[in-house]
Amino acid sequence: MQRVAITGLGVVAPLGHRVEDLFTNLLAGRSGVGRLRVSLQEKLHTPIGAAVDFDPEEYFSPQRLRMLDRVSQFALVAVARAIVDSRLDFALEAAERCGVSVGSSMGGALTTDEGYLSLYGERSERVKPYTVLASMTNAPAAWISIDHGLSGPNLTYSTACSSGAVAIGEAARRIRSGDADVMLAGGTEAPLTFGVLRAWEAMRTLATEDSLDVSRSCRPFALNRDGLVLGEGAAFVTLESWDHAIARGARIHAELSGYGLCTDVGHITRPTVAGQANAMRAALRSAGIPAEDIDYVNAHGTGTQQNDSVETAALKDVFGAHAYALPVSSTKSMHGHLLGAAGALEFVIAVSSLERGAVPPTMHLDRPDPLCDLDYVVGRGRTDLSLRHALSNSFAFGGTNAVLVASAARD
Repeated sequence: MQRVAITGLGVVAPLGHRVEDLFTNLLAGRSGVGRLRVSLQEKLHTPIGAAVDFDPEEYFSPQRLRMLDRVSQFALVAVARAIVDSRLDFALEAAERCGVSVGSSMGGALTTDEGYLSLYGERSERVKPYTVLASMTNAPAAWISIDHGLSGPNLTYSTACSSGAVAIGEAARRIRSGDADVMLAGGTEAPLTFGVLRAWEAMRTLATEDSLDVSRSCRPFALNRDGLVLGEGAAFVTLESWDHAIARGARIHAELSGYGLCTDVGHITRPTVAGQANAMRAALRSAGIPAEDIDYVNAHGTGTQQNDSVETAALKDVFGAHAYALPVSSTKSMHGHLLGAAGALEFVIAVSSLERGAVPPTMHLDRPDPLCDLDYVVGRGRTDLSLRHALSNSFAFGGTNAVLVASAARD
């Protein structure tokens, strides 16, 4: 089995378009949550989210944009940054040994929304000719392969909020088994549309707007938490077999050492302690390390009543006494919940924590919940830490629980 090296990181995120900017903002406790654009504010009960400052015309021609939903735009920019960071030249690679693995929950939501508005709202008999190509969930993965000439595996995973983590974990399996030398893997999501937001409002899972400061609306693990805040963006990693990365003299950010996957089957939206704990244990077995070797956990931490208490109990179940000495943070408190891209973004953050010896905080946790009594790195990031292994949790509606382990690079 091949070891898996992480040689490139790329993001388009609410708090930065560069990994360095994103991590600096997170460490400082800055929030990317705010009020959404005016047209959404007028129609939504809770018009808040974590939006990306993104002008697609900076990256794509008008002709190209006709075929690209926002979800594909994010993916193409983020993956290009991961490639640049890895210093890979695909002209020197065997194209059939290089692949793409993408996670997305909603796919081309903006294109779908616009099509429905045209058909049902405006009673038009026409929709845009590229509606299917722009809205299909596998469009981002397809465009990545086309743009970079990669003829190896091209896979799209849609497992709700764990999609990005699943995409990265499954890509790592392709490399471990020897089926691929290089995989571009991550998640992308652009759900800040009227239709998607209203659907989430109907589920009553979104946080209410903080009356004093909208940026504080997402409060994971707090007693007064009342829901999640949706965000948008993309995050990708360049994965290579260890030998391939060493042979070309690549800089290795970290090793993707573990991946655990299991499914809750009791209810489509209710998580269980056993399901989450099983996924963490599977990841630890995959990494070949004991629980006490984990030095940091980037929690799923959505800010909903049920998820945060269940995840806390699952962490205690897996880590025992070590759980109370383990820094745990939910960066969703600052960048929001990116749905299918969340696990990918949070894995990039976990890798950055290992490299920098620093852990971002959980923000807005002013009122502790007695059921959530771990070290959530409240209010202020920590630096000058010695971190060997970091674990990133991603749990989802539908029950697919995915956990990734990153380990500090070593020979």
